Amino acid sequence: MFIDYYKVLGVDKKATEQEIKSAYRKLARKLHPDLNPNDKDAKRKFQEINEANEVLSDPEKRKKYDQYGENWKHAEEYQNAGQYQNAGQYQNAGQYQGQPPDQGGQTFTWSQGEGEFSDFFESLFGSMGGTGRGRQTRYRGEDYSAELHLDMTDIIEPHQRTLTLHGDKIRITIPAGIENDQTIKIAGHGGKGRNGGPNGDLYITFKIGGHPGFRRDGNNLHTTISLDLYTAVLGGEITVDTLNGKVKLKVKPETQNGSKIKLKGKGFPVYKSKGEYGDLYITYMVQIPVNLTDRQRELFTELSKSYK
Repeated sequence: MFIDYYKVLGVDKKATEQEIKSAYRKLARKLHPDLNPNDKDAKRKFQEINEANEVLSDPEKRKKYDQYGENWKHAEEYQNAGQYQNAGQYQNAGQYQGQPPDQGGQTFTWSQGEGEFSDFFESLFGSMGGTGRGRQTRYRGEDYSAELHLDMTDIIEPHQRTLTLHGDKIRITIPAGIENDQTIKIAGHGGKGRNGGPNGDLYITFKIGGHPGFRRDGNNLHTTISLDLYTAVLGGEITVDTLNGKVKLKVKPETQNGSKIKLKGKGFPVYKSKGEYGDLYITYMVQIPVNLTDRQRELFTELSKSYK
């Protein structure tokens, strides 16, 4: 049977290298054996997408596949170190099943046996150093993906953490200012390569929790500060919290409810830009006094009359 590698990965035949790479990663994360330990169908599909990615991600192999893949049953003449010629000249090609006639001592079979990969894949793309099913091809290990949950205060400064993945300890440096849902790659810490192939990579997606006092917007922070009526009217000095400590602010007289001010450089650290920070935006929420005494009510009454 013929395996359509494009269909296996769910991409168009004109797909770019990046589209093929993205499709493979998405399927690998879904079908990984660690996530489907007892699912034989998932294991089979995982092997198929690895095979498809091995071919389609390599420009030379993809070119060969595009040229001979769909016509492999008619590509009977194999000459000059593995090049098919005049595949269409065999009019009786339909008289054999599974195995074309022997050409120059090279025989191709097409079946899905006990091995992990199709015979066509091994015979056409196998590395040197053997014949038939004895050939060895170097396969890159699969990519792993993981999530790391952090609080906003965890990423104010860069710091190191040790992760445990399949029993291995991996020490990584977490940059300050990393975004929620941002993914970074740790090269070589994915699945082990086979037959001397390179290891896959580890992709870590960060999940950054919120903060009770601040709302993050990129590199900027937003917060709301309660302001008593007297300070709002007469002005004064208050102390407010930032992510890096407390600061004193002067409040202008007659500050209105909902007024906003900006504290430059008091926001969130800029990702991978040491010493750079966003801004902190403060919104004043003026509090109306409650439980007034009789004297206070009289004063407010006099004030209201004079204000008119």
